[in-house]
Amino acid sequence: MKLYIYETCPYCIKVRNTLKELGYKEGKDIILLDANKEENANELIELGGKLQVPFLIDGETMMYESSDIMEYLREKKNEN
Repeated sequence: MKLYIYETCPYCIKVRNTLKELGYKEGKDIILLDANKEENANELIELGGKLQVPFLIDGETMMYESSDIMEYLREKKNEN
């Protein structure tokens, strides 16, 4: 999985806290990408159509809203 973020974005922090709570490991289970970096910002716009974070990619699944991302992560964890 990949998660595009801004370090200080409160919605990104909520998603990152949920990741930790569920036991996902940054760098192992999920790759964090700083949307402030030009290459990541360009990729984010190309994939999702807008420069908005948080943005999660998991295979074919792509989503923006933090509450949707957190729900998705919880459901995914419960399936495993």
